[in-house]
Amino acid sequence: CKNWNHHLDLSSLQAAEDVNVTFEDQQKINKFARNTSRITELKEEIEVKKKQLQNLEDACDDIMLLDDADSHLIPYQIGDVFISHSLEETQEMLEEAKVCVELLGCAVCWHWGGICASSGASTG
Repeated sequence: CKNWNHHLDLSSLQAAEDVNVTFEDQQKINKFARNTSRITELKEEIEVKKKQLQNLEDACDDIMLLDDADSHLIPYQIGDVFISHSLEETQEMLEEAKVCVELLGCAVCWHWGGICASSGASTG
């Protein structure tokens, strides 16, 4: 029995080696692989954008809880740097960043000039 199974494995291996793939078929296989890879990347990117948007919404909610009488400066991260802004300025920047992530799909929106840092698109 063991020899018969071994013979079956060798014959299926030889059959796999004998398969001829045309150039056109290989091109289709390559295109399918690229598309599948791109779909996976896009799904991962969507999840990242959803998390970024949720973080921005959470920050907006947290800022709304602050007392307007408090004149605290709120640190706002732009790239690797934190810049302190007033409550109103921070709220505006968060709203612009939400629009940027929702509509343009970018991660960082520069407040100055409404230029989206990762795509170069204008936000307003």
